[in-house]
Amino acid sequence: MSSSLSTRPADDPSPDPALFLTAEADPFPEQTPHPRPLPFAAPWTYELHFPCDPRSPGVARLTLRAVLAAHDLAELGDRAELLTTELATNSVRHTKGPAFVRLHWLCPVLRVSVWDGSPDLPPLVPPPAVGVHSDGGRGMVILDTVADRWGGCAIGGEPYGPGGKTVWFELSLPQAPPPAVVA
Repeated sequence: MSSSLSTRPADDPSPDPALFLTAEADPFPEQTPHPRPLPFAAPWTYELHFPCDPRSPGVARLTLRAVLAAHDLAELGDRAELLTTELATNSVRHTKGPAFVRLHWLCPVLRVSVWDGSPDLPPLVPPPAVGVHSDGGRGMVILDTVADRWGGCAIGGEPYGPGGKTVWFELSLPQAPPPAVVA
């Protein structure tokens, strides 16, 4: 039995076929249907929740790199990777619970937020004892030097949410590339 778009029942819960690639335009016809790629300037958000585990910053770094490459934002990769790793490492080293990284694109700005369960914000200035060969204490200096903008805030506990804090940074593309033409 064949059906057409015009005879689709109004209560049909399936997604609108216009949002999906047609068989003629699909580079992978054996996997049809799948959604059309988002335009470059379209907003998107990804989140990665991770446990308090020393491997988590590496997983966050690899995930960030894959997402940025998939969205043609690899030029932000090195800076975003450095800062995300720094913030995720702080969450794992200085808190006892899980954390998450949120990547939010609003063309031409990428905002990366790292949440953890501790309400204590990191010191904005490194302690005087932090030297070149110190094991830590320079994270906020790196953040301030590399990010275009950054900030953080403690989040109130129950009943308004889980508590903790969020530290975020933004990186901007110098100039947004022209939108891709889909044939």
